Parts: sequence; C-alpha cells; structure tokens
Amino acid sequence: MSRLPRHLEHLRTGFTAEAVSAASYRAFAEQAEREGKANLAGRWRALAEEKDRLAAELLLLAGRVENEGLNLRNAIAEEQYENEVLYPRLEEDLRASGHAEAVALLERVRAAQQGHLAALDRLRREMTASTADVRPLELAQAG
Repeated sequence: MSRLPRHLEHLRTGFTAEAVSAASYRAFAEQAEREGKANLAGRWRALAEEKDRLAAELLLLAGRVENEGLNLRNAIAEEQYENEVLYPRLEEDLRASGHAEAVALLERVRAAQQGHLAALDRLRREMTASTADVRPLELAQAG
C-alpha cells in the first residue's frame, strides 16, 4: 500500500506517462531526422514539447516542485540513487543475462549521470554563494 494519498499517486502516474511519451516522441524525431524527414521530426518535437508541458503541470500539482533549495536537494538525491543503486543493479542483471549491448548503453548512461551530478553540484555551489540568479548555462559550464 502506498504512503501517498490516492490523488497524488494519480498525478505522479500521469506525470510518468507524459514524461515517457515526451521522451519517446523525441526519439521518434531523431529517427525522422536521420531519415531526412525534417517536417516529420518537427511534428514529433512539437508533440514532445506539449507532453513536457503537461508533465510539468502534473508534477507541480502533485507537490513535487517546491522551493529552489528543496528542488536541488531532490534532484541531487535522484541522481545519486540512479548512479549508486538503480543503474548498477540494472547493469548487473543485464550482464548476468548476457545482454552486452544493453550493459554498454547503461554504462554510458551512468557516465552521463556522473556529469549530471557534477552539474548539479556546480549549481548548488552557485546557489549557495548568491541570492541572485545563477549564471547562464554557457558561463556556468566554462567556469
């Protein structure tokens, strides 16, 4: 039994559905681009943007968007979980079942996740150092 009230479970389930659809649509757009179908790719991207907007609304109403400090703390905790628990478990299971291609992909994903964690740590340091807005992404990446 969930510890969440039913309405929050439904909102989070809706968020997950919209977020997964948006990611799928972006992958479909990439495939269309590779096939030289720029207009089809654009249509998939437009649908993905709408799905992202809906997902954000669901997440907000579910109470998962809080203040900047809690948002950052939650993001760091999620990245740490993915890096330290989720992906290692998935890799171990896939390795044991002989799915080398999937293991290689998850290893690349986990390496990217390490970069995400580093970016969130830089963001944390910037937010701690100032009450003003953070630097634009290009400057933050260079510094």
